[in-house]
Amino acid sequence: MAEYQADTVELSDEVQETFVLHNRSFQRYAIDNNTYFVPVDEVRDALAIIKSIKEMKRSANASSTQDETLRLRIQHGVLTMMFDNRFIFPPLDSPRRVLDCGFGTGEVRGIDITPHHHNPEEGLENLYLDIDDLNMSLQFPSNHFDLINSRLVAGGINSERWTGYIRDILRCLRPGGWVQMVEIDFNAQSDNGALADNSALRQWSQTYLYAMEQCKNPRAPRRLGSWLRHAGFTDVDERMIPLPMCAWADNQREYDIGAANQENVRMLLSSQAIYPFTHYLSMSITEFHVLVAKARTEAANPALKGNESEALITAELLPQCDHSIRPMPADWAIVIQDRADSPTWT
Repeated sequence: MAEYQADTVELSDEVQETFVLHNRSFQRYAIDNNTYFVPVDEVRDALAIIKSIKEMKRSANASSTQDETLRLRIQHGVLTMMFDNRFIFPPLDSPRRVLDCGFGTGEVRGIDITPHHHNPEEGLENLYLDIDDLNMSLQFPSNHFDLINSRLVAGGINSERWTGYIRDILRCLRPGGWVQMVEIDFNAQSDNGALADNSALRQWSQTYLYAMEQCKNPRAPRRLGSWLRHAGFTDVDERMIPLPMCAWADNQREYDIGAANQENVRMLLSSQAIYPFTHYLSMSITEFHVLVAKARTEAANPALKGNESEALITAELLPQCDHSIRPMPADWAIVIQDRADSPTWT
């Protein structure tokens, strides 16, 4: 894969630098560039991960666990269960090049904003992992990949970048190639309507949406399908899949998914929100912990039947597709307005 190597450089100290805020580790570059607001705490070896999981199961105060790498691995397990062990949904026979994920005899390349969750010793001969910023143009050849898998990146894509991001995906795909996008809508819902509007989970959701709107588009998961159609993709399949927050479903499969997801939800209620809540909304760390504690209690209550939504979108780029992008619809970017009901903390 020599064609790429000339475009890559060794990781700089700037990219690897972290700092501690509210007892959590953040990547300096990601925060300074308003790219990635989630902590990058890490457990560095498998034995430590196993020990952390066992301690969480034994501990009556599991909230002391603060490790984002561990949470991401738990979340991956949840999504694997939800998707019935499928990783690729488009009907691809023998993809030669995949951007982001997909194992086999072809070439695989993934990019991420932070190097802190990657262990180079776990690499494969046909796997290339680059540190890159998706808010910058993708530096890959045109008509190159058979599949581009974009998964859980909406929290890092700037509002004004979505046009260029989808343009880059379209340009980098080979004719007949596919894009697969997976995102989570963090708007808490209740399957039986038991989650009141003034509940802590609803307050967390609305506060998260408002905080992220300062530079991101938290509603992107529900708009990706229409954006891809407008860009020129065809055979767009769009699904919003309920994801239980805990073990409450009557169906055994969904019950097991909820049970597996409970720890992920407990951890993400803090990690996803701690920086945007305290930085953009000036919420004190004490107020933050109180809100998160209440939201965690509600999320773990089977009687409330809480869920979030998982967006799964696949789309094909036809061979005759025009790679030029038409102007995007009016709802492409959100407009930030001061609202009377906007949450504020002073």
